[in-house]
Amino acid sequence: MRVAHVITRMIIGGAQENTLYNCLDLIRDYGDDVLLITGPSLGPEGNLLDQAHAQGLPVKELPHLVRNIHPVTDWKGYREVKAAIKEFQPDVVHTHSAKGGMLGRRGAMALNVPAVIHTVHGAPFHPYQSALARKFFIACERYAARQCHKLVSVADAMTDLLVEAKVAPREKFVTVYSGMEVEPFLASDQLRAATRAELGIGAGDVVIGKIARLFHLKGHEYVIEAAKQVVAQCPQAKFLFVGDGILREQYESDIRAAGLQDHFILVGLVPPKEIPKYISAMDVLVHTSLREGLARALPQALLSGKPAVSFDIDGAREVVINRETGFLIPPGDVPQLTSALVELCQDQELRQKLGEEGRERCRKVFPHQVMTRILRKIYQEVLQSNGRDIA
Repeated sequence: MRVAHVITRMIIGGAQENTLYNCLDLIRDYGDDVLLITGPSLGPEGNLLDQAHAQGLPVKELPHLVRNIHPVTDWKGYREVKAAIKEFQPDVVHTHSAKGGMLGRRGAMALNVPAVIHTVHGAPFHPYQSALARKFFIACERYAARQCHKLVSVADAMTDLLVEAKVAPREKFVTVYSGMEVEPFLASDQLRAATRAELGIGAGDVVIGKIARLFHLKGHEYVIEAAKQVVAQCPQAKFLFVGDGILREQYESDIRAAGLQDHFILVGLVPPKEIPKYISAMDVLVHTSLREGLARALPQALLSGKPAVSFDIDGAREVVINRETGFLIPPGDVPQLTSALVELCQDQELRQKLGEEGRERCRKVFPHQVMTRILRKIYQEVLQSNGRDIA
């Protein structure tokens, strides 16, 4: 089988890791011919292309496949994507992200590719946009949905959101959870003592961690606000931010203004392979993004045996079960966020109970090999329905 994946950029992020694992699994486990088509990966979010090259994944980098919308650039990007697909002659085109999804699907259908699949990692429209922007992106997604044979959601919540917006009928969707390398998380406690010593974390400290870009709508400001009361009631609390971005200086200023410098550790951007190391130092994961398909940090923390406190957005409730694997909080509700964090800080047995339950629920669902096996079956089903029987 010949499979082309199209994604706007290969920064360090959940959609990008998902795509990389899928590409590599298809090559290693099934002997497929795979090409990754992507644009420049610029900015403070890091770059996964080096990892792709190092593992022998064929990559076609297109200069005009970029995130920002511009008619001339997008036309050039479309022609580049279409030309790359035509040259590769794939049986399957699997697209990701809004721009890559739009241009990749249109180009693949124009070339009569037998199977065109798109994964919805997160909807490009959300309540925090202007009404005009939201209508525009919904219209774009409705158009793009007609340019593929199947839509894959990383969480049932994504399907519900897009069906409600009339992007496509429910029968066109299937949920496939975003896979990852689970073993390093299952074994992460082996790294705990050394990592906490490296970070200057004491034996009695309770570490509340957040893994996300320091960017708009990721919700770090809610954690900083809650930290004021958490630290007042639990002086042993420490906060660990993993990630970087354009809002770093603002958050560092907010932390200083609150007099919480001694309670916050910002480690910046780290390679994906080091995420288990930093989760090992945590006791609780907090996730306060205001929009996200299903943040990889949630199952990663649960696989590591750490309970999660999350805003109840998108797919979070599919892994964070209230008082079973963590706490679900109404988005933006700082008092409830504070209360949950204080309770977990003060109750080690509860942390252990919730974390162990989360580990058992996630360990069979999130291996990347499971994801790829399901996706490849979808490819085969679409190909067969279109008169192509490829093993």
